[in-house]
Amino acid sequence: MRTKNLGKLLEKTTEPLSFGGFLRSARTNRDMTQTEMAQFLKISKSTLCDIEKGRQHVSIELAIKLAKKCGLSQVLAVECSIRDSLRRAGLKLTIELKQPA
Repeated sequence: MRTKNLGKLLEKTTEPLSFGGFLRSARTNRDMTQTEMAQFLKISKSTLCDIEKGRQHVSIELAIKLAKKCGLSQVLAVECSIRDSLRRAGLKLTIELKQPA
């Protein structure tokens, strides 16, 4: 399943996708453990766990870097990172990014 479609499917079945959920979905879709994914991304397992659980904020720059490394949609990664920032700020706003035509 394509990452773009995966994100839309997850949003229909749950609340809007967080970056941690996006990364966890990518990891489980690849049948990787947290340890394997952390090694692949060159981050600690505890950092990956904190990202997946939403305990660690991921900047736009880091979201892009991780998405590139995994071959995932950078647009969806950035959208999830911004959505997480809006949630943390207590703002009830939505966002949808689009590639320029």
